[in-house]
Amino acid sequence: MRTLEWLIVAVLAAYTIAPAFRWRSWLPLAGLAVVAAHLATEGYRWQMVPLYVVVLLLAVLNAARLLRGGTTPAKGWRRWAGPVAGIVAVLLLSAPPVLFPVPHLPAPGGPDKTGTVTFQWTDTSRPEPNTPAPDDNRKIMVQVWYPALPGVGRGVGSITAPWLDRLDVVGPHIATYLGLPSFFLDHASLVKTNDYFAAQADPAGGTYPVVIYSHGWNGFRDVNLNQSEALASRGYIAVAVDHPYGAMVTAFADGQVALNNPDLLPTGVSKEAFQTASEALEATYAADLRFTLDQLALINSGAIDSPLAGKLDLTRVGVYGHSTGGGATVVFCAADPRCKAALGMDPWVGPVPQAVIDGGLTQPYLAMMSQTWSTPANSAKLDQLLAANAGDSAKLTIAGTGHFDFTMLPLLTPLAPALGLKGPIDGERGMAINTAYLVAFFDHYLKDSGTVNLAGYPEVTFEAR
Repeated sequence: MRTLEWLIVAVLAAYTIAPAFRWRSWLPLAGLAVVAAHLATEGYRWQMVPLYVVVLLLAVLNAARLLRGGTTPAKGWRRWAGPVAGIVAVLLLSAPPVLFPVPHLPAPGGPDKTGTVTFQWTDTSRPEPNTPAPDDNRKIMVQVWYPALPGVGRGVGSITAPWLDRLDVVGPHIATYLGLPSFFLDHASLVKTNDYFAAQADPAGGTYPVVIYSHGWNGFRDVNLNQSEALASRGYIAVAVDHPYGAMVTAFADGQVALNNPDLLPTGVSKEAFQTASEALEATYAADLRFTLDQLALINSGAIDSPLAGKLDLTRVGVYGHSTGGGATVVFCAADPRCKAALGMDPWVGPVPQAVIDGGLTQPYLAMMSQTWSTPANSAKLDQLLAANAGDSAKLTIAGTGHFDFTMLPLLTPLAPALGLKGPIDGERGMAINTAYLVAFFDHYLKDSGTVNLAGYPEVTFEAR
C-alpha cells in the first residue's frame, strides 16, 4: 500500500480504539481530507473503495453528531466490544489493497535514464494464418527502450510511459487468464515506470549493443519490463516483441486486437501432432525475431522514423526469451549469425527441431532455470543442446523459483504462489537474481566486461560447460 492509503487505515484504526475520547468524532473528517489528498496525488483504485465508503459514512455521521453537540463516551462492555469489532472491520477492509497492491518496479540500477518507443510493423513476406483474410500479412508490435535524455524529444520526452500499453484492452484479458475479475488490473495504470516516451536518445553514448526479448506462451512484451529497463539503463538498446496469437493479447496501434489462439498448442491430439504444432509456433516466434532485426536495421539507417537513427550497434546483438520464447531464441540464433549471444529463461526446447539440437549453437549460451518447472524430457533435450554447442555454454538453477519468477507477475499480489505465479522465493529477490545474471551475461559477451559467475547469490547453482 502507498503512504496515504496507510494513513487512511491508521485514521480508521484510531477511530475504532478511541471510543472514550470526545475528539474521536473529528477523526473521520480528518480521514475524509486524507482520502481527498490520496485521490488527488496517488490516484483512485478499486481495492480502496470499501475504505472510501466507510470513511465517507463515518464522516457524515460524526459531522451530524458534532452539530448536535458531540457524543457521550461509551461505557461498560461497549468500551471494549466496539474497538474489537472495529479493528476486525478495519483489517477486513484493508485486505484488498494489501493483497492486490500497485506493483512497484525495482530501480533499473544503471546510470542512464531510459526512453521508450513502440512500433507496429507488417511483414509483407509472411501470410498470417490466424486470421480469415487470405491476403493478411503477419503484423507485430515491438517496443524499444534506450538510454535517453528525459525532457528532450518530440514534445513528449518528459512523459513517462505506462507499464501496459492499451490497458483498457490488455488488462481484462490478463485478469481473465489469471481467473480474476476483468477489472482486476485496472490499477496497473498507477504503476510508475522509469521510461520517458519518445525522449531523445543520449547522444553522448555513441552506439549501443542490442538485446531482443521473446516472451513465452500467453506472455506479452511488457511482462519483463524490469529487465528491459535494467538493460537500457546500462547502455543497451532493449527490444521486446509481442508475438500475436501466441501472446495473451496483442493490442495493435491501429486498434485491432489479437487474442491468444489455443489451437496453436492443441490439446487432445497425438504426440506427433503436438510436436508439429509446437515446432510451428516457435518457428513463427523465430521469424518474428528475424523480421524485428531486419526492421532495426531500417531504424538505424533512418529509413524508419524514430529517435534511434545511428544508435544501434547491430554487430553486437543478443537475444533472450522465456519459455516458448526461450526455445524460439535457440531456433533463431541457430539460423541467424547476427545473433552474437543467446540466453533462455526456463527455455522450452521440446519444440526445437532435433537437427537444431544436434547441431548446437556457435554463440555463447546461458540457460537460467527455475527449480520446479522443467520436465525430465525438456531437461534432457536442453542438456543435449549444451553438449552440442560450440560456443561457451552454461546452465544455472535458482532455488525457490517457479516458472513465472523470470517475469514481473510475482509483483501483482502476495497471493502469487497460490495463483501459480511464483515459487517460494521472495519475488523481489528472485527478480534481482535473474536480472543480475541477465545483465552480467550480456555485459560479458557483448561488451567484453563482467562475469556470469556472480558471487553473493547462494540460491544459484551454476554449472559451466
